[in-house]
Amino acid sequence: MKKTSYILLYSILTLLLAGLLILDCCLGSIIITPSQIWDSFTNTPNDAVMGILQHFRFPKAITACIAGAGLAVAGQLMQTLFANPLAGPYVLGVSSGAGLGVALLLLGSSLLPAILVGNIWLQIIAAILGALVVMILVLIVSARTSDTISLLLVGMMFGSIAGALINVLQSISNPEALKMYVVWSMGSIGAVTWDMLVIMIPLVAIGLLCSLLLSKKLNALLLGENYAVGLGVSMGWTRTWIILITCILAATITAFTGPIAFIGMAVPHIARGIFKTSDHRTTLPACILIGASLLLLCDCCTQLPISDYTLPINAISSLIGAPIILWVIIKNKHLHQ
Repeated sequence: MKKTSYILLYSILTLLLAGLLILDCCLGSIIITPSQIWDSFTNTPNDAVMGILQHFRFPKAITACIAGAGLAVAGQLMQTLFANPLAGPYVLGVSSGAGLGVALLLLGSSLLPAILVGNIWLQIIAAILGALVVMILVLIVSARTSDTISLLLVGMMFGSIAGALINVLQSISNPEALKMYVVWSMGSIGAVTWDMLVIMIPLVAIGLLCSLLLSKKLNALLLGENYAVGLGVSMGWTRTWIILITCILAATITAFTGPIAFIGMAVPHIARGIFKTSDHRTTLPACILIGASLLLLCDCCTQLPISDYTLPINAISSLIGAPIILWVIIKNKHLHQ
């Protein structure tokens, strides 16, 4: 495709993102019109409308953009590293590690006061610590093996071990604690506040920037590890950086929002399909725009009209992402061989 075509596509994706951002701020138990949003910036705002926008809908929409972009880029990195179109940001077990950290806090801490167990910041710290432990273990293993497939299996084993421990904790926990963990595991971007975004945005931004700086090495990996080594790419350092960036993105997002499925796995395929290229200099920025837009769309779908109820965003992202993955499996028949 010509450069002008890329610019046009980026422009369309940017406009789509802006439109979905406005739509997400409009939808909810109280419908807010775009003109009211505009007035909140330019004229004397309605205090009630401004309160809803400032304290809930603006941070929620920004969280959707940040989380969608980060998960999409992490998925792109994993699919390139493992040369597998079905790889996602959580294949290294980082999400399961975050889940185990939260499970230990909510399900295994019956001696803690309820006010501490229900503290959102403690849940975030527990998720980050759990993800950090798994990340360190994965980095240690990656330093001792040059086999990417073995690394994938190790990540799956870490995830399985964490999942098994979570099941044990669920079986012995009280109903109230179990309910709190189930709510967290459904994923939520509505609980993220401005104070949390101050921490979340820089961490995700660092991960996104580092991934963009790796574009040339990622392109070399598309041709195979042997070819990449022939071009002077250090596979050990490159693999370590990819794992570290993916863990930072996945751990940060999971800690603040809970697990969100299929975004990281599906968006890279959409980006490659739209731009007709696998060049990371093109697809990584596209993943940022498409990932943010797709999670905003998912959040819009969770809003039940004129109701205080919202659907779990993890369920909506699965309903949207799973058909895309099924299409990828059918298209790539060699996966069944």
